[in-house]
Amino acid sequence: MNESEFKELADDVFDRIEAALDASDADIEYDSNGTVLEMEFADGSKVVVNRHVPNREIWLAAKSGGFHYAMQDGRWLSQRDGSELFTKLAELVQIGSGMKLDF
Repeated sequence: MNESEFKELADDVFDRIEAALDASDADIEYDSNGTVLEMEFADGSKVVVNRHVPNREIWLAAKSGGFHYAMQDGRWLSQRDGSELFTKLAELVQIGSGMKLDF
């Protein structure tokens, strides 16, 4: 996958996340480049989603750790534990906000 293809896929990921979070109490902020999305919840916890262009990965960071996801067979999967990006993100959001969201 080239950089342009990755950026298009990453835009889709961020759009999907924003759409799901519109129904939550999370505060959402982007960095000035639009490459990092930070969610902050009422309890003060945060989840950060980052487009890592050089590796063509989407990274999640939370109090529980960091997770790296690469596109494989049409899904964003972790090389380390095999988890799927949106499943892990839903878990992290539920921990932070108590809300169960479908991405």
